[in-house]
Amino acid sequence: MVAGSILSGSACEPVHVVGLGSGYIPVLIWCESCIGPEPRALPFHEAWAVGALGPASHWDQSPQLCADSQLFLPGTARCVPRGPAAVSRMADPIIYICGPLEMLHQIMRLAQRESLTNGDYVFFYVDVFGESLRASATRDALKPWQNKQSQDVGLRQAFQTVLVITYHEPQNPEYQHFQTQLILRAKEEFKVELGYSLMNLVAGCFYDGVLLYAMALNETLAEGGSKKDGTRIVQKMRDRKFQGVTGLVSMDGNNDRDTDFSLWVMGDPESGEYEVAGHYAGAEKKLNWLGRPIRWVKGAPPLDNPPCVFDVDDPSCDKTPLSTLAIVALGTGLTLVMFGISSFLIFRKLMLEKELASMLWRIRWDELQFGNAERYYRGAGSRLTLSLRGSSYGSLMTAHGKYQIFANTGHFKGNVVAIKHVNKKRIELTRQVLFELKHMRDIQFNHLTRFIGACIDPPNVCIVTEYCPRGSLQDILENESINLDWMFRYSLINDIVKGMAFLHNSIIGHHGSLKSSNCVVDSRFVLKITDYGLASFRSSCDAEDSHALYAKKLWTAPELLQQGRLPPPGMQKADVYSFSIILQEIALRNGPFYIEGMDLSPKEIVQKVRNSQKPFFRPSIDLGLHSEELAVLMERCWAQEPAERPDFSQLKIFIRRFNNEGSTSILDNLLSRMEQYANNLEKLVEERTQAYLEEKRKAENLLYQILPHSVAEQLKRGETVQAEAFDSVTIYFSDIVGFTALSAESTPMQVVTLLNDLYTCFDAIIDNFDVYKVETIGDAYMVVSGLPVRNGKLHANEIVRMALALLEAVKTFKIRHRGHHGFPGPAQRSKRWVCGCSSRPPALAPGDASPSSDPALKIHISSTTKEVLDEFGCFELELRGDVEMKGKGKMRTYWLLGERTDDSII
Repeated sequence: MVAGSILSGSACEPVHVVGLGSGYIPVLIWCESCIGPEPRALPFHEAWAVGALGPASHWDQSPQLCADSQLFLPGTARCVPRGPAAVSRMADPIIYICGPLEMLHQIMRLAQRESLTNGDYVFFYVDVFGESLRASATRDALKPWQNKQSQDVGLRQAFQTVLVITYHEPQNPEYQHFQTQLILRAKEEFKVELGYSLMNLVAGCFYDGVLLYAMALNETLAEGGSKKDGTRIVQKMRDRKFQGVTGLVSMDGNNDRDTDFSLWVMGDPESGEYEVAGHYAGAEKKLNWLGRPIRWVKGAPPLDNPPCVFDVDDPSCDKTPLSTLAIVALGTGLTLVMFGISSFLIFRKLMLEKELASMLWRIRWDELQFGNAERYYRGAGSRLTLSLRGSSYGSLMTAHGKYQIFANTGHFKGNVVAIKHVNKKRIELTRQVLFELKHMRDIQFNHLTRFIGACIDPPNVCIVTEYCPRGSLQDILENESINLDWMFRYSLINDIVKGMAFLHNSIIGHHGSLKSSNCVVDSRFVLKITDYGLASFRSSCDAEDSHALYAKKLWTAPELLQQGRLPPPGMQKADVYSFSIILQEIALRNGPFYIEGMDLSPKEIVQKVRNSQKPFFRPSIDLGLHSEELAVLMERCWAQEPAERPDFSQLKIFIRRFNNEGSTSILDNLLSRMEQYANNLEKLVEERTQAYLEEKRKAENLLYQILPHSVAEQLKRGETVQAEAFDSVTIYFSDIVGFTALSAESTPMQVVTLLNDLYTCFDAIIDNFDVYKVETIGDAYMVVSGLPVRNGKLHANEIVRMALALLEAVKTFKIRHRGHHGFPGPAQRSKRWVCGCSSRPPALAPGDASPSSDPALKIHISSTTKEVLDEFGCFELELRGDVEMKGKGKMRTYWLLGERTDDSII
């Protein structure tokens, strides 16, 4: 793109001439002085069409160029009268316009009057500084067609054929810093208020020009040249490139800089907002399209030479008038067509009214089936614990508990459904609400949850949708037991993009509250978008300044935080921003809006995003966890300017390109997902099995400590334990002399510690003998041998040897809270009673029959036990005499002194 000379020195002064390359393209130039004070009275053809810098054009040498009411033809040096015939001789439908915005409005009104805005012509408005796209007191930003008469719909329609050319604003950090410093220093040093405008690019280019001159001068001086040698310095500037503050500075052989331009088009004819369709890179001589289609009036660019438009003398353009018969036939046909169309429209309207009146979407509250608990409290449902790794947000859904309500479920016609209760007492069925419900019922797509119906029975107002049992995307990302490889992640991302692309192209148009908790996964691991549409049903139940409310806004676009509500195209761009936050969640798995090294509350994050101060506040990007291309896509999606964000149709192409495995079939992808899920399940089952075996081992150990091994084994096998009678066993019983006094002198915890230490010592010793501990009650310790496993007469030998071992142990036992072995510790106060029992055991336990006056550190045995020990002949016994036993009368008993060594036996 090159600019021609500025014409001057004539009564009608053209503003600018613009051409494309060196090709032969006519240019329509409007001069402000020719329009005069009464622009409405000016015929459209009072203008000049001139050649665009072509070698055959001599318009700059013609003295007749500004002759009044003349049209200057391209490629010639003569003037012809104005009129349609002259205009029809224009060889190309491309028209370039330069001048003030008010003049452009007048031109487009005249063009519309002359039927030149029907798609056969295209107008390029050269506004290098983009002043027409900036907001002012008379128009909104990105709407150059607006003026004080902002409701001029006709002018907005005419501007569908207008494309705006501006300088391309550099996006590099150096220029952003330079622009900020320029504004600050202008205000501080010159008291001039500058704003963020493309006009600041002039200062940046001047800055780069000084750098270019400095580099050329330094090289000249380094080679021994003079600073006054202008020729040599200019020679150094030619054909060189360097990175300046405005980006890449590329100079050609004529010392002209290759400039970058942006092409703006009307993105949405309904709103009339303009957006960037492409960038022209001057250094590369290449026009880079951004993927945004140009909405041509006729659906396609105008033809170079459309038939019967520019060349009306073409023989193929038949101008013969129709005959009377042909006119009648044509009129009759048109009447029939109109009648058919009218009948169809009337029938369609009647069917629509019938469908609205039938309310097929309505569900009665008694048609929904719940459990008893859910009937009692409608908010009950499956709850899922959330732990937000790497964040301090707490619960995102409720400020009253630590659980997120994942889904309220119920049954409707035998199917499990998800039920979302609405925080409204009643819904007024206006026509708008009926249409919303109809549109929701009509939408059927694989990546959108199916709308089943709605209940409007007060106070049970709720929305019933398809139930997805795998939970939300947020739940899956927070579940560390689920391993998500990048194939699976790209599959989830692709499902979101497909669902949102369909939603944006549907009658609903946008989501408005896209977040990871509104993306649910069904049993086949297909992600679906939920909680869309039905704006009349939506209302927030959170407090205005609650933690939960700000946590829900972490996905909200900055323009939506500032304005609250946007036109449909703006809402679609806000959905793209929300998608970028979900992308970061999937990539990092650290919760929404994760910021490395910062611990901010949701309220602080939302306020920083709403303020929109440069540099704009955005989440962290970790290239170690994802690809660089995905990081670039995130940055594009959360761009501050909505016009710079791609739409979901473009995102589908980007995601397909990023996913290297995207060429695999759906079946292969599904089988791979199932295999991964099976591996996760196997790992989970193995972990649960190990935990179960560990708990089983602990339970068995506890059972073995409570019951004999033989009895415990029978119980483990599920058998009934039968009572048995034993002919002969030996029972050991001991207690602590003076335990009552000792307990009175100690605290409860000291008593517990004492008994625990003492019986732990005893338990370790008795494991070395064929004995079974019956019970421990207070300071009493009871052991038996000969049951439940019979051991002949060895029971007396085992018990006696065990008693001797316990006696030796208590002599060195230390009481922790006393710190010594002295009185009244158990080492000097323990007494023991050993009794042998025949097939008719005593009525009382041997310990109960033992005299309470027995001395400490003595082992007292019965005569029955002595008779059995005599058969072994290895124990030293001493007759104590007849002792009065409780309930038994006098019995002869003995003291056990010890066990003889082998030498003493010999």
